[in-house]
Amino acid sequence: MKRFVILLPAVILLTIPGVQAQQDTAWKAGGDFSLMLSETGYENWAPGGENSVAWNSYFNLFALYEKGKSRWDNNLALAFGQVKTGKRDFRKSEDKIDLTSKYGLKASEKWFYAALFNFKTQFTDGYNYPEDTAEIRISDLLSPGYLSLGIGMEYIPVDYFSIYYSPATARLIIVRDQELADMGAFGVEPIQYDDQGNLLKEGETSRFEFGSAVRLMFRKDIWTNVSLQSKLELFSDYLDNPQNIDINWDNILNFKINDYLSANMTGQIVYDHNTWVTDKDGKTGPRTQFKHTIGVGLAYKF
Repeated sequence: MKRFVILLPAVILLTIPGVQAQQDTAWKAGGDFSLMLSETGYENWAPGGENSVAWNSYFNLFALYEKGKSRWDNNLALAFGQVKTGKRDFRKSEDKIDLTSKYGLKASEKWFYAALFNFKTQFTDGYNYPEDTAEIRISDLLSPGYLSLGIGMEYIPVDYFSIYYSPATARLIIVRDQELADMGAFGVEPIQYDDQGNLLKEGETSRFEFGSAVRLMFRKDIWTNVSLQSKLELFSDYLDNPQNIDINWDNILNFKINDYLSANMTGQIVYDHNTWVTDKDGKTGPRTQFKHTIGVGLAYKF
């Protein structure tokens, strides 16, 4: 129930403009939903292999207000998926909540003064699955959560591409789970003990950053029935090693088969110097993270 309460304001923010759009032509609203499925089965298969089932769902909403010199752009992207291989239980393969609200005031034909708000988190627990030990919980709802607010300028040369730059962006990293906070997950200060092992201070549940941000957006039909959406986000923290640039590059390539069937490929690259990852050799530290999915399934656009 708490999770639905947290999401409710975001849903209201985007659905109300959708209703008003029927009466106010300054509003444009819509969205899309897709459910991608895959299955592999083996029986008496000489080369060997494991049965697998996977599903991924994506739900995107947008509401755009344009009137006079004002431009208010709202987007909510949700994703969740699971995969089951062999006799293992279902494991999470996709999990995303990403809300963006950006207001711009026209400065010239292609330039806007802009303020951007963004919130990111996930729906459920995330785990690592070492081969020789039990699963390890490494994330949860609002662990992490990212809140950012910045002011700057946006350049929109064409309707499918934009560049936003903010020299003043405040970002709050939230780790509400105390166990993860005590471990210093996602860059927060970990639990502290004295030389005798007595507790001095519990782990911090948040971390404040202030720096500059860049956001590039591309959304276009690149061929007939083929669309590409690409979002690149960069952030440098003035307060701590500004030379370390956080990167989040999210891509979706969608192939429309008909009004209700589609295929897509997604890819994401993430680097955050404060997020440590343990690799397959057991070494822990900041790592460039990669994720991709390929699927075919149901799709609906409204």
